[in-house]
Amino acid sequence: MAAQRSRRTQRIGQTVTTIAVCVLSVLGGATIVLAQEPSGPQNVSPAQLKAAIDKLGDLDYDTRTAASRTIRRATAPQAVAALLQAVAEHADGYVRYRALVLLTGFNDPRTKEAIKESLASPNDRLRTVAYSFLEHNPDRSMLPDLLTALDKEHAEFVRPALVRALAALGADPRVQQRLVKEVSSGEDFFRSAVIEALGDYKAQYAYDAIVAVAKLDGPLQDDAATALGKIGDKRALETLSGLQASAPRTRQPAVAAAICLLGVNCESHEGYLIATMKFTDQNPGYQELLRGAASGLGALGVSGRKESMQALFDIGIPSRDPTRAPITLALATIALRNTTLMLEMLAKYSDRASAVALVGEGFDMLEEDLDKERFFALVRRTYWDAKEGSPSRDLMQTLIGKLDF
Repeated sequence: MAAQRSRRTQRIGQTVTTIAVCVLSVLGGATIVLAQEPSGPQNVSPAQLKAAIDKLGDLDYDTRTAASRTIRRATAPQAVAALLQAVAEHADGYVRYRALVLLTGFNDPRTKEAIKESLASPNDRLRTVAYSFLEHNPDRSMLPDLLTALDKEHAEFVRPALVRALAALGADPRVQQRLVKEVSSGEDFFRSAVIEALGDYKAQYAYDAIVAVAKLDGPLQDDAATALGKIGDKRALETLSGLQASAPRTRQPAVAAAICLLGVNCESHEGYLIATMKFTDQNPGYQELLRGAASGLGALGVSGRKESMQALFDIGIPSRDPTRAPITLALATIALRNTTLMLEMLAKYSDRASAVALVGEGFDMLEEDLDKERFFALVRRTYWDAKEGSPSRDLMQTLIGKLDF
């Protein structure tokens, strides 16, 4: 957390005006000039590319960020070949991990083989990236391997990615049987990840299992309520209405968000979440309620509710911690899971620079590096494809500068 706060402080303290300002960076003994975002992929010498890859694990934030930037802007044939070699051979395990993350942003068919090899790696980070890649690129031929991995994968930050990869293949009866079982077994941390994944993938087959969790007072009750809303089965309204009458106040935001997600009295429940957010911002000491309201508005934002996103920005921009942190996380989650809507909102938001900075703070706190790379790759390609001087290019330039990629 200290490292994350340091990165956030660095980012907030920077004035990024890439259109008019040139930044000098020393990387591997070579001086590289970074000016306005280039209009397309750049040719980079093999020596510069190797130096950049070697710096991916540097302890200095600016150095490793500059290294990633150099690689992202290299032509695909150059970058992919160098990254594939780094993933397979580099002596530094962290560099191999970062190289695999960057590799996924180039949409090269050879990436899939590196992903398959990474599934057997003892490096937890590599396996996490591999599972995350398979979530976004489902491959039924990999299903037996994923099911086998579920029996032995217990690393705290790896198993949730594996569960999501399986949830993406949820049409298969074997997946349904296993994930329904996982809803009610194991540690709460892992069960929470399963319930969230089932909600995100609208797993109707898990409805009964999740309802059973929602009816039990405990730490998973809000996860289950939100998942029921995402699944969208109107039968859940009975359970959720019961929770409105019986669940503790701190779980009411999740229940309200879930009922809204079902399409029932959505404006009223969304209004409750916004009012709760404002109250907890102005009255410190309600941290759990604050996090619940921010998470609920985040879930509604992912579903497409622009009003929820607007409220998060409006309350979040002038806020300070403890209000600020859960809002930034909610907005960053929307950016990753409903990127189209986030870009639309940022294009129209009056204080664009502050809004982008708020999302950037959330990115710094999230661990989903592959999902962030997908976002970065989309923004970079959109910038390259947009006409010079167009609103789309201006927005992408702001995102690239503020999010520092």
